[in-house]
Amino acid sequence: MSSRRQNEILCAYDGARIAVTGLARTSVPLVRVLSRAGARITVFDRKSHDELKEQTDKLAGTVYELRAGSEAFEGIDSFDYVFPSPGINPNRPDFLAARAAGVKFGYEIELTMQLAECPVIGITGSSGKTTTTTLTGLILEEACRRRGKGNVLVGGNIGQPLVEEVLDTCADDFVVLEMSSFQLKFLRTSPDVAAVLNITPNHLDVHPNMEDYISSKCNILSYQKGTGIAVLGADDTNAASLRSVVKGDLAWFSAGKPVDKGALLRGDDLCLRSPGRADEAVMSRKDIKIPGMHNVKNVLAAMAITSACGAGASDMLSAVRKFEGVEHRLETAGEAAGILYINDSIATSPARTMAALDAMEMPIVLIAGGYDKHLPFDPMAELAIGKVKHLVTLGVTAPKIEEAFKAAAARKNAAPPATERASTFDEAVRMADAAAVRGDVVLMSPACASYDMFNNFEERGRRFKELVKDIISSRR
Repeated sequence: MSSRRQNEILCAYDGARIAVTGLARTSVPLVRVLSRAGARITVFDRKSHDELKEQTDKLAGTVYELRAGSEAFEGIDSFDYVFPSPGINPNRPDFLAARAAGVKFGYEIELTMQLAECPVIGITGSSGKTTTTTLTGLILEEACRRRGKGNVLVGGNIGQPLVEEVLDTCADDFVVLEMSSFQLKFLRTSPDVAAVLNITPNHLDVHPNMEDYISSKCNILSYQKGTGIAVLGADDTNAASLRSVVKGDLAWFSAGKPVDKGALLRGDDLCLRSPGRADEAVMSRKDIKIPGMHNVKNVLAAMAITSACGAGASDMLSAVRKFEGVEHRLETAGEAAGILYINDSIATSPARTMAALDAMEMPIVLIAGGYDKHLPFDPMAELAIGKVKHLVTLGVTAPKIEEAFKAAAARKNAAPPATERASTFDEAVRMADAAAVRGDVVLMSPACASYDMFNNFEERGRRFKELVKDIISSRR
């Protein structure tokens, strides 16, 4: 049952004409909530009625109009509100025209934050946010279990949209949201606890420049009150620079720099630090099952966030010891004939692939390439020389990656890795497998989005695991 405060928020939409652009995963519960509030809803989607049957079945009994089968969102400048799906480019000409006409824009994730009757934790970053969000939720679940009250909802850019579920929250609960730059760009609400892990070049196919990308990330902090809490990555220059916009309490996490409050790595110990108190060693690096220094930083971030929410060291240690990683993030897909196969399909940017390269201790056969987000590959190539023994490229970015590797090898006066170019993803996996020998790792960490071949990185990762399963079966 909705609270009085929640009903007051929803009353603003009673009778309003609302355009929902895209009947995506987040839109289905949003339409249900807005319809119950009395809004007059029109849903636009380029897919046909038949293609949308799964979504429309979930909206049975809900009052709305569906305009299917058109790329255009005709007449949206005449609506009171537009609620875009997160994956739609916010700089579309029809969106810009609607804004100029005075149409208000709303967002499922913003409405989720407004309706929550409990603390909301928002986590963003160019990399690591899914792992950190998942860990944060697991630690808070341990804390709720220990105190015997409260539930934890985890969603946003991962999992399920929470705009319906938050209607049943109470003060003892927590809402943990992963937040992308697309979701943050136009928000006018910030979470109670806001974390910025890192900001490296990403999504420059949508954001006009790096300044716009950073500004979008900054929105997670911009509308916090003085009672808000910010958690920033001290090791990342762009994230650390956002301290100037922090209005409330500030905590840090770092694997290499001194911090006065938050979480830090001291030797092999992950510690909590509070002003005026001795550092509290919470766990050792050996307690972390997921590989790589970037994952040590993710754990430190989750420690700083959950410490600010009242979780204790035992809650953190218990959750981390149980955590074996998130699918498609340095996930072991299998092993055959002494060759390890790693699914890192989440690596949709060069920075993510660099983290994967850092985490590997075996000679690497790398599969890289895909959709072009207009990101530089030079730093990745620089790191890869000497680590990658064989490179398999694919997709529209294949020539750029190959050129970056050649240039990096020349700068380092080293030989570039043997390189092959595949015409399909399946062929790339077969090429990589053929090039690997006992003691190697076949690392599928593409440094690019998947949209030129797959609907999303999850689909790409699942296909990789299917192919690896076939490879293993053929060798039995």
